[in-house]
Amino acid sequence: MSTTATEVENIVPVLAFDVEVARVQQLSPSFRRITFTGEGLHRFGVAGPTLDLRIKVMIPGLDDAGRALPLPAFAGTAAAGAVELGGGWYQQWLAMDPSRRGSMRTYTARSFRSGPRPELDVDFVLHVDGAGIGGPASAWAARAAAGDRVAIIGPNAAAANCPTAKVYGGIEWRPGLATHVLLAGDETALPAIAAILAELPPEITGRALIEVPDAADFQQLPTAAGLEVTWLARGRRPHGELLDEAVRTAVAVRGAGAAPVPSTEPEEINVDEAILWETTGGTTKPFYAWIAGEAAVVRGLRRYLVRDVGIDRRQVAFMGYWRQGKAEQ
Repeated sequence: MSTTATEVENIVPVLAFDVEVARVQQLSPSFRRITFTGEGLHRFGVAGPTLDLRIKVMIPGLDDAGRALPLPAFAGTAAAGAVELGGGWYQQWLAMDPSRRGSMRTYTARSFRSGPRPELDVDFVLHVDGAGIGGPASAWAARAAAGDRVAIIGPNAAAANCPTAKVYGGIEWRPGLATHVLLAGDETALPAIAAILAELPPEITGRALIEVPDAADFQQLPTAAGLEVTWLARGRRPHGELLDEAVRTAVAVRGAGAAPVPSTEPEEINVDEAILWETTGGTTKPFYAWIAGEAAVVRGLRRYLVRDVGIDRRQVAFMGYWRQGKAEQ
């Protein structure tokens, strides 16, 4: 069966899905899993496992009485709970009345189950700063209940599975030919790390280092791979301090007398003004590292691994998921 030009033009990379909360599960003091469902999710998907797939969760605004306002209507072709978005959807959202459009936040698709009633799990961190104050998504997740509605922007399965296009770029886990890996992140990176671990084959070895607010936040992370998972309970320590120490221990600078390694001074990034996001298309070398979390902590680890250890930047993905004291833009 041939494909017409009109059909090709209508395959867009992302859709806005109208979903509702199917159930809520408190995983630990800091984590709450929200399971979404909706007819439109039949069109959600990527080519393969979701891994560290990024999606956008559109949190509704509230009226003066604290009631959720109607979700914004995106310009596009709507069909069965999903709206096809063109390249200007973000500008359309920004042009809406800020008091009514609500908030948009980036999350990881922790798990997606297709079928007659598709379900999408998203794990929300309830608090990420030292004062115990969360943003609009955290506040929404803390009070979410079955039946609540949000919009989720994510991959159009028709585009992601197109054999010639594969246009959705929301997955950064690209280990290439590496068989020894390092996964490191704070609580905001935990859902992505967990999803990646669940898909790794047995021949992959390495370490997974995860810093969370408290030991009560430790979780069981099933994996067939030969990775050692190390949990780091932050407690009253500064955010990222334990993670930084653990990465430096796991990947140490060569000792005295060892042959020097090529060193590159990475360009400095002001995380208060720019997003720290440096990923790779895959490596042919045996080692690969994936680092995500608070931007200043990730920046310090980027400097250490690239400059001090001498790791090729094509072997590492550095992602500043959030900035302490700054709202996501």
